[in-house]
Amino acid sequence: MPAPSKAVLIPGSPPGRSSRLTVTVLLAAVLGALLPAGLAHAESRTVQGGRLDWGIKSSFQSYVTGPIANGSYSLTGGAATVGSSQFRFPSATGSYDGSTGTFRSSFAGGVHFVGHKKSDGGYELDLTLSRPTVRISGSAGTLYLDVTSKAKGTGTVTTSSQVPFANLSLGGIDMKGGGTAVVLNNLPATLTSQGARSFAGYYTAGTALDPVSLSADVKAATKKSTPTPTPTKSAAKKETSTGAITDGAVDWGVRRTFREYVTGDIAKGRWTLSAGAQDGGALFRFPSGEGTYKNGELTASFKGAVRFTGARGLDLRLSGVRTTVRDGEGTLYADVTGADLTGEKVPLVTFTAGGLKAVKGLAKLTEAPAKLTAQGAKAFGGMYQAGTAMDPVSLAVTLTDDAKLPALPDLGSTPTASTTPEEQSARPSVSAEPVADNSAADKGGSAALPIGLAAGALLLVAALSALVLVRRRRTRPATDSASPEAE
Repeated sequence: MPAPSKAVLIPGSPPGRSSRLTVTVLLAAVLGALLPAGLAHAESRTVQGGRLDWGIKSSFQSYVTGPIANGSYSLTGGAATVGSSQFRFPSATGSYDGSTGTFRSSFAGGVHFVGHKKSDGGYELDLTLSRPTVRISGSAGTLYLDVTSKAKGTGTVTTSSQVPFANLSLGGIDMKGGGTAVVLNNLPATLTSQGARSFAGYYTAGTALDPVSLSADVKAATKKSTPTPTPTKSAAKKETSTGAITDGAVDWGVRRTFREYVTGDIAKGRWTLSAGAQDGGALFRFPSGEGTYKNGELTASFKGAVRFTGARGLDLRLSGVRTTVRDGEGTLYADVTGADLTGEKVPLVTFTAGGLKAVKGLAKLTEAPAKLTAQGAKAFGGMYQAGTAMDPVSLAVTLTDDAKLPALPDLGSTPTASTTPEEQSARPSVSAEPVADNSAADKGGSAALPIGLAAGALLLVAALSALVLVRRRRTRPATDSASPEAE
């Protein structure tokens, strides 16, 4: 046990001040001796995995898709929709320093808005917002975006990288901590002057935007060690003459508006994944590809199933996904079980596949445009006509053991709050803070403190009690102010 600290009195100081100094010295001695070094000297830790949910500005969405602009929006890079008016940007990457509360994280994906179609096929309104990045230092936060916009009136197109687009209000939240995730819900956002210029002049600086919510996983700090030499890897294996693939995956979201219909107010349903299928936010991954690829031609089958259920008899299951590529055109098949069509190897969509070429043991297509077939229209109960644009198809197959498939969008492990626009406007302040690691409690046990740290906690309580007594003897009680969470 460390030796008891001695009270330090400054000559000539008032009694109240000397008492507070005594408590301060005691606290410093206890914490310095008993807190783990990792807490006292936290280092920047890696952020890996998570998502950012943001509607940009709901009224802007309504304007774009309404009868005046008569436009639409599309999603790229793994971005998805969540709820009725929010976009979800996945795959958080960055850093977090729990000792200072400094946080930085970038997210993938983008949203492309178009409206006011012209006679030449172009659009007067053409705006792309992508790759959002959140930076927080102290009590200030900023949301940055890559922006490509067409100026209102002049039509001048500008592209800017990481524009400081919106100021974020933290509402008094203390960002310091040592947990396994940073979760921030409904951060109020206001448009900056740079953001207003990038927003093509539709709004002025200071305009309130939709609130921002994010969840980002924080990796545990690792001890530095001297790297050990690794054996030199052998050269990649060449593609076999038979063309057999070693692994593969198909990424397909079916159709964004269909997913929104399933979970919306009409169907009030959901989807479930089974047999190895994975959820990537805006898409479903069907993994474990088997088959052959040679000279741009492919025949492959994949694992996994997705089932959509809801009101009005909605029950559609897609499994046994297969793809073929011939002469630059691809077809995606699935075994269909539904109210309107049940069958095996039903051709659902066709997609452009001229770019399917093998490079270093990997052949892939990224977001190839897809159209619904006549049989696919039957599978969806006539909800969409043949030829309707469906979600793009991404396809990848490996031809050597050391080739790797593209990563699935990483949504992280801690969900953000899911609220409606009405709930957000009624509760615009910050509602969360860095999450502590409660893994022990999650496993059914109590989160026990080390003996030394527990003893330190008792001394800390005692010291704080002494400080309260000193204040009560010399001052009148002060009225507590409301906390951000209570407002």
